[in-house]
Amino acid sequence: MSTMDTKTALLAEAETLVRTVGYAAFSYADLSERVGIRKASIHHHFPTKEALGNALIDSYLERFVGELARLSERRLDTRGKLMAYGDFFAAGLKDGQMPLCGALAADAADLPVSMQGRVARGFRLHLDWLERILRAGVTAGDVRADVKPDRAALHVLSALQGASLVAWALKDPSVIRPALREVVDTLTP
Repeated sequence: MSTMDTKTALLAEAETLVRTVGYAAFSYADLSERVGIRKASIHHHFPTKEALGNALIDSYLERFVGELARLSERRLDTRGKLMAYGDFFAAGLKDGQMPLCGALAADAADLPVSMQGRVARGFRLHLDWLERILRAGVTAGDVRADVKPDRAALHVLSALQGASLVAWALKDPSVIRPALREVVDTLTP
């Protein structure tokens, strides 16, 4: 396996572990077993678990920024964009996994400070995108004029994070869309 392939495999397996058992619960021994390399080889790519965690979050946020940009470009009204955004959460529950930001937030007390900052940045990325979409919706008239986009963004994200946790516990991603629809209905005329 090439160096890049190994690093990519390590990040993919680390993400799976964080999303299934949590950051605090996995070790380099777990990762070594899953990828099929020695722990020393993992240390070659990521000298510390913190370095691995930071790389994982950075990689995820880079992918997510791209997904949000593609969603922003789609010819959908605000309701359509918000519902499509909610689909990210349902898709994030594949194979019994929690959405990454939610899984990391659940482990916040055990995360190094550098990772805590990245997790906060990830949530801020969600909120900023939602606020922009809602602000544009107010301007376009497909979101109620009295809606405060910053507070509504927090409401949408909180509902989705909570619904994701419930969906994960029930092993039923289908609960996410109706929960989001209820919130979106309160924002739209």
